[in-house]
Amino acid sequence: MDIQYLIKEPNIINKNTPLLVLIHGYGSNEEDLFSFVPTLPEEWLIISLRAPKTTVYGGYAWYDIDFVNSEKFINTEQANLSIQAIIQTVKQVRERYGNTEGDIHLCGFSQGAILSYAMALTYPDMFQKIACLSGYPEMKILTNIVKDKKKIERLRFFISHGTDDAVIPLEWARKAADLLYDIGAYFTFREYMSGHGVNQKNYQDLMEFFRS
Repeated sequence: MDIQYLIKEPNIINKNTPLLVLIHGYGSNEEDLFSFVPTLPEEWLIISLRAPKTTVYGGYAWYDIDFVNSEKFINTEQANLSIQAIIQTVKQVRERYGNTEGDIHLCGFSQGAILSYAMALTYPDMFQKIACLSGYPEMKILTNIVKDKKKIERLRFFISHGTDDAVIPLEWARKAADLLYDIGAYFTFREYMSGHGVNQKNYQDLMEFFRS
C-alpha cells in the first residue's frame, strides 16, 4: 500500500532532524493539516499523508466508517493495514533523508488521531510528541499496548476535543485521560468550545506544544 504525501523540507537536514507526520481525518486529504506548516518549527522535516481509501463524497479515509452503527465505527482490518502503511512510509522517509536519529512526532485529526494513539502506544520507541485532535483511543486497535513504563514515559501527548463535537462524542475522547494515566504516560487534555474541529485557541495551544 503506497501512501502519497506532501513534504516540507527544512534548509538543513541531518541525522538529528525531527520528523513530523500529519495524518488527516475521514473525508479530508493531505492538504488539510499541511496548512499548519507555516507556524511549525522551521527546522523540522514535515510530511502530510494522504489516506489510501476514497470516500463517497470525495476526499480520503484510513478506513471505512459505519456512521449508523457505533459498533462498526471502525473497520479494524483496514485500520491496521493503514497503520502498517504509515509506519512503512515513515521508515522510507527517514531512510531517504538520513534523519535516522531525530525524534518522530505525530499529529492526527479524528481518524488520524485514532491511528496516532494506536501507533504511539504500540510502537513507543518510534515516537516522542503525539497530538491527538478530535479523536479517541479505539481499543479494537489497541490490543498490543506496550506496558513498559520506561518506554511509555518518553511519550508526550497533547489531546484536544470540542465540547460540542457531534461526530466523536466528548465522552469517547475523555477515555484517553484514564488510559494514559493508567499506563503512566505524560499528557495534556484540553477541551474547547468548538465542534468537530480546531478553533483558534486550540491551534495556539497545539503550536505551543510542538515548540516546547
